[in-house]
Amino acid sequence: MKKALLLFGMILMTAPIARADLTHRMSSSTQLSVNGAYTDASRIGSTYTVSGSNIKVTDAGHFGKMTAATATAAAAQDVGEYDINTAGSAFSFSESWTQGDAVNTIGSGVDVTAGVVADMPAFGNTLSMSGGVAGTLAGTITSAGVTTLTAGGAGTTATGQFVTEIVID
Repeated sequence: MKKALLLFGMILMTAPIARADLTHRMSSSTQLSVNGAYTDASRIGSTYTVSGSNIKVTDAGHFGKMTAATATAAAAQDVGEYDINTAGSAFSFSESWTQGDAVNTIGSGVDVTAGVVADMPAFGNTLSMSGGVAGTLAGTITSAGVTTLTAGGAGTTATGQFVTEIVID
């Protein structure tokens, strides 16, 4: 009998162990954001082009050109003086001028008040975006997992989430 009990005890020891682990996770979050104001301005340079056929400069003249300005001013145009080279013959002439931007002093040109771009530099290429205004932007999550989001002003976002997860191993 003792041997039978010992054998039965050994069989019970080698039986598989039952596992019934249970994991339950809950998480809540809110994310509130307000867009920032920005301005991206790029100065453009002065350009001058001239082309043609059967054209010459006058005796006292010269081709048009750009002249150097001060360290903060854009180049200026010095207008040329042209004439037809062979009278009575066909001719073509084309001239183009783009006035470049002057250099603004550092720290000037952009004012932002309450997320709104009030003024910006007057450069050839300018992109401006007003920022958001928080206004009544808010987000809360109660201990019961109830999420409440309140819209803000323009340029704002509010995101809330409640996640529950059950894992049975």
